Amino acid sequence: MTGLNLDAEQLDRYSRHIIMDDVGPEGQKALLDARVLVVGAGGLGSPVIQYLAAAGVGTIGVADDDEVELSNLQRQIIHGTDDVGRPKVDSAADYVAVVNPDVTVEKHHTRVTPENVEDLVADYDFVVDASDNFQTRYLVNDACVLSETPFSHGAIYQFEGQVTTFPQGEDSPCYRCLFPEAPPDGMIPDCATAGVLGVLPGTVGCIQATETVKWIVGVGDLLDQRMLFYDARDMTFEPVEMRKNPNCPVCSDDPEIESIHEVEYADRCAISAD
Repeated sequence: MTGLNLDAEQLDRYSRHIIMDDVGPEGQKALLDARVLVVGAGGLGSPVIQYLAAAGVGTIGVADDDEVELSNLQRQIIHGTDDVGRPKVDSAADYVAVVNPDVTVEKHHTRVTPENVEDLVADYDFVVDASDNFQTRYLVNDACVLSETPFSHGAIYQFEGQVTTFPQGEDSPCYRCLFPEAPPDGMIPDCATAGVLGVLPGTVGCIQATETVKWIVGVGDLLDQRMLFYDARDMTFEPVEMRKNPNCPVCSDDPEIESIHEVEYADRCAISAD
């Protein structure tokens, strides 16, 4: 333990990890050395940030351009009433500082765009897609695939959620293997239109955080090649197998997308006609 530079306070704080054979001091040191980018500090991002901070993930990047609104507080549990009107990245950083002083939060008060996504992803070991729109999901997917950066995907709708992990293995699919293009605008309503059960993102976000910690420590089986569907109304979890699409436009052996700048993300995230 001494060789891993864990001080007495860290040995106490992370003791329940350290005594586990599958984590131990080496796994905890890996967590402290890890850099994770969380895209979105809302419903999904809140529990992800909470548990990554508590686990001792040393650097958490938080990318979000929104300010806290009163209607967020029903589910976005790292923000409070006094945070209304503040940038979510500031509220998230303050929350983490109280939870765990070992953790550094890198604030990116910006919308993830084709102009900045590559630089954002390049600075981190693992990405958690906790976004709430298709354009960002496809941007994160394409940037991670092209840079071979592993990431977790989560999404929620009313009583339902889905989560999977794309570790960029040889046989790993990507988001475009399932959905080559985004649905037309307005086909799938967002939370502001359709509503969402407040506790739902807590479950899905916790699974994303679990997958992140497992990847960092190198333990267990990830949701690679599996999409886990969660129905809170029936309290059921259903894993569905996924396979790599040999004709995927971004992760196949002969991809059509070799740069994010070839994609029209403002429309259906399809390849540009130019």
